[in-house]
Amino acid sequence: MKNKLSTDQQEELLAVLEARFEKNMQRHKGIEWNKVLAKLQAHPDKLWSLDEMERTEGEPDVIGYDKKTDEYIFYDCAAESPKGRRSICYDHEALEKRKENKPADSAINMADEIGIKILNEEQYKELQQLGKFDSKTSSWIETPSDIRKLGGALFSDFRYNTVFVYHNGADSYYAARGFRGSLRV
Repeated sequence: MKNKLSTDQQEELLAVLEARFEKNMQRHKGIEWNKVLAKLQAHPDKLWSLDEMERTEGEPDVIGYDKKTDEYIFYDCAAESPKGRRSICYDHEALEKRKENKPADSAINMADEIGIKILNEEQYKELQQLGKFDSKTSSWIETPSDIRKLGGALFSDFRYNTVFVYHNGADSYYAARGFRGSLRV
């Protein structure tokens, strides 16, 4: 069945997530794995999304807890933009606009299919406080509608010890550009 993991797949994913959680405690100070685990077990639909993040090499990890909504926040924490989500344009409209050499998909469509949200500029900068990400690649980020209406889209990377935000045509795509997502559980 689509969007559902078997018991074995769930156990395998939870073991991977726990190992990453324990290895990277600086990303989630004050958060206990057993509480995250209880949330994950109560929401098996979210496990499917996390498994898709993992399958596309995003290396999801807990980066925070929202007390107001009682949710743990996962971001893609792979050192570089997830390999399984590169060479894509920004959104479906941009994909349809290309007449030749169309990429296989778009960032917004893939995020929707996985059940995650593409990081916005603030979230991307927040992620960069937890380590150095995208020093060789770049990631599409959520683009304000006024920029998107004009045909543009935003992406970010980390160079020269600085987070940069750039623009490009939304229909462009590069082998080293993908996207990072977030999931609340």
